[in-house]
Amino acid sequence: MTLGTGPGGPLEVLVVDDDVRVARVNAAYVGKVAGFRVAGQAHTAAEALAFLEGPQGARVDLVLLDHYLPDETGLSLVRRLRQLGHHTDIIMVTAARDIATVQAAMRHGALQYLVKPFTFAGLRAKLEGYAALRRALEGDGEAGQDQVDRIFGALGGASAGPAELPKGHSALTADLVREVLRGAEGPLSAQEVAERSSLSRQTAQRYLKLLERTGRVRLSLKYGETGRPEHRYDWV
Repeated sequence: MTLGTGPGGPLEVLVVDDDVRVARVNAAYVGKVAGFRVAGQAHTAAEALAFLEGPQGARVDLVLLDHYLPDETGLSLVRRLRQLGHHTDIIMVTAARDIATVQAAMRHGALQYLVKPFTFAGLRAKLEGYAALRRALEGDGEAGQDQVDRIFGALGGASAGPAELPKGHSALTADLVREVLRGAEGPLSAQEVAERSSLSRQTAQRYLKLLERTGRVRLSLKYGETGRPEHRYDWV
């Protein structure tokens, strides 16, 4: 993956989503985050490619890219962009939750992956992580281990890294659960996390308990009129 090399000033973002209303909302979110500015909007892969190949494309630092586009998938567009020599940074913003798509996005160089539906806070966290990564990469010369750690940790936030997970647990699955919780309006049950991440309830429950033990997730109890209290989880 190659970080954008635009000039100083606000980071320029191209918002790509097939739904005009969603694109408008996402663009409004971007405009509310300090240090970012919307360069343009596109609603098809062809429009996005034309924008990036046009005169305004040279100043685009980051593309917020939906996967489900009417003319081709977002990942297909990423492959084409790389083949054409475009190294603009990509954050996938999509309802695609299957593990295969998430893995493919990682392999093709997407810096982050934000699952729809999400809140302004969820997108802001991704953009702020991206800005932190840009700052970490400023300057020339060699990087010491501390700087390397900052660079690789800039986008990760508080996610559980592979080294922190017990044997038999996947960092990718932990990240899926994390993104669901971070994008939620409030605490979620294990069933709600399972539905939003396309995981089984058993798997979601296992990762929620793991993240709660490590202090990443807060557990609360919701008491109903009868029966056992419902366990609900939110990201710390």
